[in-house]
Amino acid sequence: MPEDLHARAHALIASLVGGARNDGARDSLLCELLSRQRRLVTPYSRLCAHRGVADDASHVDAYPGLPTDVFRYARVATHEAAQDVRVFRTSGTTSGARGQHHLSDLGLYDTAARSFAKRALFPDVDRVRLVILAPHEAEAPDSSLSYMLTRFVDWFGTPDSVFVFRDGQLDCDLLARTLHHANAERQPVGLLGTSFAFVHAEDSLGSTRCRLPATSRVMQTGGFKGKSREVEPEQLRADLSLRYGVPEPWIVQEYGMTELCSQMYESTIVDTLRGAHDLPRRMLAPRWVRVTAVDPETLAPVPRGEVGIARIDDVANVDSVCSIQTADRIRQVDDGFVLLGRAPGSVPRGCSLAMEEAMGAKSP
Repeated sequence: MPEDLHARAHALIASLVGGARNDGARDSLLCELLSRQRRLVTPYSRLCAHRGVADDASHVDAYPGLPTDVFRYARVATHEAAQDVRVFRTSGTTSGARGQHHLSDLGLYDTAARSFAKRALFPDVDRVRLVILAPHEAEAPDSSLSYMLTRFVDWFGTPDSVFVFRDGQLDCDLLARTLHHANAERQPVGLLGTSFAFVHAEDSLGSTRCRLPATSRVMQTGGFKGKSREVEPEQLRADLSLRYGVPEPWIVQEYGMTELCSQMYESTIVDTLRGAHDLPRRMLAPRWVRVTAVDPETLAPVPRGEVGIARIDDVANVDSVCSIQTADRIRQVDDGFVLLGRAPGSVPRGCSLAMEEAMGAKSP
């Protein structure tokens, strides 16, 4: 059974890679996966029991989303620990607990990550020189981001791709030299890294500027998690454009999380390449992912266009739970969503209640 579901998830993703749409097949498979996960994942079983989910539930919305905080306090997996091939961990919280995502097979993660990055981040190139402002997988083996970026070098990078984050810190001299050489050789670059690393580079590079060759691109991801300085997304994008000479449409944000196997990207590279310059910047999700804005208290879907918090249903999450409830504020638009940042203040009431239910009515 598990092998069959992995194979069917692979097949569905493969059928939707080019942007085809089959919401019926996606939702049908999600329901099968969630039914199995309800039986095998103890905190999710508790949550479903509290919510009165019927044994024969046949619609994705009948199943609740599991709050991301549950991954900090309980094992969320359909398999035994001995079958883990990788455990990805969050970077930590003020409580010290780190979320953990246990995977028995990295194949689905790889398929999902490679397929949508090709469509949304590298649609116009087979390979490009990657300059990565984040640790290599060998330096951060439990980071899903480092794992993904290391695979990007394998899948999309040229042999002279380089990680400029080494031994726990950003090597700004290496970054400056690498970009200088790429500029002199008129070689396009893909600059990929965390928002905090880019801000650190801004603070360290001083007056150093460059104009990278056409079709260079920047991907930045993640928040600042209490770091020394935060920068609003619009300001960071403007700073990056000025620093590296990359037009703003070629600067995109990636949206992913440790608890998911799939990622989402801003739309502007895709829009630019198809000449749709007047479309607003928004997040695009792969067709095997279902993103819904829900009410922070009831966790029920809100009308399209209204602000809610993101529930994400990911077919690639075969090994854990497909339906993930975040505290990230979004507004859905026709073919994607606008990411508005974390819900302010405490955990939204709906997430807090769901957390208690999943943990057996015990607050963390």
